[in-house]
Amino acid sequence: MALHVVLVEPEIPPNTGNIARTCAATNSVLHLVEPLGFRIDDKSVRRAGLDYWPYVKLKVHESLEAFMEEYQGRRMFLSTTKGEHLYTDFSYQDGDMFLFGRETRGLPRDFIAAHREHAIRIPMSENTRLRSLNLANSANIVLFEALRQIGFPSLL
Repeated sequence: MALHVVLVEPEIPPNTGNIARTCAATNSVLHLVEPLGFRIDDKSVRRAGLDYWPYVKLKVHESLEAFMEEYQGRRMFLSTTKGEHLYTDFSYQDGDMFLFGRETRGLPRDFIAAHREHAIRIPMSENTRLRSLNLANSANIVLFEALRQIGFPSLL
């Protein structure tokens, strides 16, 4: 099994490329949920992933609804600034899925509301003007916490 990073309608190619590189390095599966704000063969996506793309376990889904239908019943965590739980509040398991929304809007509000019990957030100071952290950085923070908890399978 593996952990899964799910990018719902990503917009910025270098973020997706960087996350793809992390997924390749950690044996995690990368899911891209359409519509995408770019083509996967764009040079900027490929450049950010460098020569790692052949090692990325990539799955593309035509919509969030199609993704949810295919993976219903799986443990999923929604990474959002609106999460009621810190990302460190859960005990993660091999096979868990971590969903991240668009860079400009995040995950749909109604989707978050329907899955509130699994909405997680990375703590940030409320005294800054930041709305959120960079998507690639956020995915790395959450993914590596899950990997740490499950003992970095096949990575040491």
